[in-house]
Amino acid sequence: MAGDARWYLSGMSSVLISPSILSADFACLGEEVRAIDNAGADMIHVDVMDGHFVPNLTFGPPVIKAIRKHSKKPFDVHLMIAPVDQFIADFADAGADLLTVHPEAGPHLHRTLQSIRSHGMKPGVALNPSTPVSALDYVMDEVDIILVMSVNPGFGGQSFIDSQLRKIEALRKKIDETGRDIILEVDGGLKPENAPAAISAGVSAIVAGSAVFKGGPEAYAGNIAALRPES
Repeated sequence: MAGDARWYLSGMSSVLISPSILSADFACLGEEVRAIDNAGADMIHVDVMDGHFVPNLTFGPPVIKAIRKHSKKPFDVHLMIAPVDQFIADFADAGADLLTVHPEAGPHLHRTLQSIRSHGMKPGVALNPSTPVSALDYVMDEVDIILVMSVNPGFGGQSFIDSQLRKIEALRKKIDETGRDIILEVDGGLKPENAPAAISAGVSAIVAGSAVFKGGPEAYAGNIAALRPES
């Protein structure tokens, strides 16, 4: 699946929704992935945490490989781990389509992004709330997705940090100046009440965990629809 052209979805919907399986029922993770796929998710967001770079521990390539067969949608994998480089091939083999890393997670971001692309995945960079937009100044030609963290990474269920709207606006301008179709994604505290502000600021993809998975599988389609802009 890695490198499949289906990662490019901007023609599918006006704003991409990437539910974070961090909020799914881990006892039936495969079924949960199928449920959000059927409910209209554009991508499947997978948060990988190492208990070192961020204060939590989740899962790695074996779990991604196990659930890969449950959806043909692109796997949008966010690595909150350090170091990163020695695991890139493992995530490619597991079925990641987009692989996003933090500038602080290794000494040579440019090299890391090149390595991700060489393994058939789309490279991304995640910016923590205190990480400035300037961290991207010399790697814009290497990225296909930029992820704005609107909470401090490590835990689900946190509140949206409003100051990140200014960062989103700055990044939208920066992306537009490149002329490239880079996905601008936001993750953290997103719900129907604040998603419109993020969309107005310029995001093209929304990651949501509890806002999607609340209410059980029968509610997922409505939860996803509630995050999209009104047609």
